[in-house]
Amino acid sequence: MLVLLGIAVLVAGFLLRFNPLPVILTAALVTGIAGGLTLTETLAAFGKAFNDNRYISIVWLVLPVIGLLERSGLQEQARALIAKMARVTAGRLLLAYFVARQVTAALGQTKLGGHPQMVRPLVAPMAEAAAETHHGDLPDATRFRIRAHAAAADNIALFFGEDIFIAIASILLIKGFLEQNGIILQPLELSVWAIPTAVVALLVHGTRLLLLDRRIAREVRIDEGPGGIVEVTEPWS
Repeated sequence: MLVLLGIAVLVAGFLLRFNPLPVILTAALVTGIAGGLTLTETLAAFGKAFNDNRYISIVWLVLPVIGLLERSGLQEQARALIAKMARVTAGRLLLAYFVARQVTAALGQTKLGGHPQMVRPLVAPMAEAAAETHHGDLPDATRFRIRAHAAAADNIALFFGEDIFIAIASILLIKGFLEQNGIILQPLELSVWAIPTAVVALLVHGTRLLLLDRRIAREVRIDEGPGGIVEVTEPWS
C-alpha cells in the first residue's frame, strides 16, 4: 500500500498547481523509496528506464527545436515564400504534401512528416498564405478549415501509405492477427494489397483538396456579404 503514496503526491501536486515536472519526479522518488529501494537505487531505476526507452524519447527532443525555430520566425518565412508563388493554392499545396507524405511513408520514411515537425510550423501556415494570396484576409472559420485539412492530409497520407512498406508495425500487427486466426500470409502479400487502397485514398482525398479552393472562395464571398467587393483570383482556371 505504501507504494501508492506516489499517487497521493501526484494528486496533491496537481491540486496545488505546482510545476508538473518536480511533482512527477517527487512522486517517482516517493514510490521508489516506499517500495523498499534506496535513493541511489531509485535514481538508477530512472536511468535504466530512460536508457531502455531512449529511442521513444528521441521524438520529444524535436519539440523544443521546433519551438525555437518558430520563435525565430519559421512560420513567417514559410508564409513569405508561398506569397511569392501566385499559382500555388491551398488545395494544390496540400495535395503536393499529401503525395509526398504518402510516397515517403510507402518507402518506410514515416518520420519525414508529422504534426509537430511539419504541419504546424510549415504546411498549415503555407496553405493559409496561399489562400490569403488569392482571397485576401480569411474568416476565422476558413482559416481553421485550412488547418484541419492540413492535419487531415498528413494523417490520411500516412495511414494509407505506410501499409505498403512491409517492415512497418501495422503490417506485422495484421500478419500476427491473421496467423492467430489460422490465416497465413506473408508481409509482401499484405503490402501488395495495400497499393490499390492507397491509390483510391489518393484519388478521393486529392479531389477533396482540389475542391477546397472553391470552398474557400465561396466562404470568403459569404463573409464579405452581398454588398461586399471581393477580388477573387480563380486559381483553378
